[in-house]
Amino acid sequence: MRISIASLLFAAISSVPAQQAPPAAAPPASSETQDYHLGPDDQLKIWALGFEEITDKPIRIDPGGFIDLPVVGRIKAGGLTVSELKSVLLERMAKQVRRPQASVEIVEFGSEPVSILGAVNQPGVHQLRGRRTLAEIISMAGGLSREAGSTIKITRRSEYGPIPLRTATADPSGKFTTAEVKVSDLLGARNPGDNIQIQPHDVVSVPVGETISVMGAVKKPGAFPLGNRGTVSVLELLALAEGLGPTPAPQNSKILRTPPGSTERQEIAVDLKKVLAGKAEDIYLRPNDILFVPTSAPKKAGVRATEAMIQVATGIAIWGRF
Repeated sequence: MRISIASLLFAAISSVPAQQAPPAAAPPASSETQDYHLGPDDQLKIWALGFEEITDKPIRIDPGGFIDLPVVGRIKAGGLTVSELKSVLLERMAKQVRRPQASVEIVEFGSEPVSILGAVNQPGVHQLRGRRTLAEIISMAGGLSREAGSTIKITRRSEYGPIPLRTATADPSGKFTTAEVKVSDLLGARNPGDNIQIQPHDVVSVPVGETISVMGAVKKPGAFPLGNRGTVSVLELLALAEGLGPTPAPQNSKILRTPPGSTERQEIAVDLKKVLAGKAEDIYLRPNDILFVPTSAPKKAGVRATEAMIQVATGIAIWGRF
């Protein structure tokens, strides 16, 4: 009986035991993980051909930087990149199987926390996930909020070295260094050196800015954040308040100011009528100043009289219908 070559090939292929299929090829490492050094609380997914005991269940790196794998044993993962850990795994596996294959993937970052506090849109603890600059960290926190002040403060553990800023100072304990960056300089890229690289466990805080307030006969009284402007003028504040109200006495306006180290307010007279007409100099206000625009008593009385006349006229018109 003749046996075809095709039949022999089919029989040979059928006799080979089925092996565990390797996973789909992983995409190239992104810049986010390529230079990332693993650490405690990072979670990994590890696959290894021929090691059925190693499942795809996430493995957390312990506080000492180690992971425990069935058959392979205890491995120091902390401080290694993903590619370096893969090389260590292959070296261990080569003692038990020929031509080992493995893959390592980060499924959750947890070893490089940075606390972002204060006047940002998403305050809290964020993960660096590799190298990040100050501007990138602020962006990760949703950017600055409307209440943000004019400075950003950074606090760093001494074990990560001093903060590379001219404003950096060491605290009395010697365990931390602190520094400040002006928001206007960072956003305006006036000094690129201010956009420093952030380190794990840094605390980045954005204090709430000071305010300027307006009260009295304006359309929108209240407090307005200065942000990174430092100061505003009387006319700028009036624009923020959407202009004067219906019965103002702008010539009798006042600035209420509390000098540093004092609890008593000073009253500074401002003829807002002349300022609006361009006949007096626009005055720049200080943080926490209050602009008060009084109401004109005669104008208010006139408005009340007019309202009363309208009510009477309306009543007569309604009465005449009966």
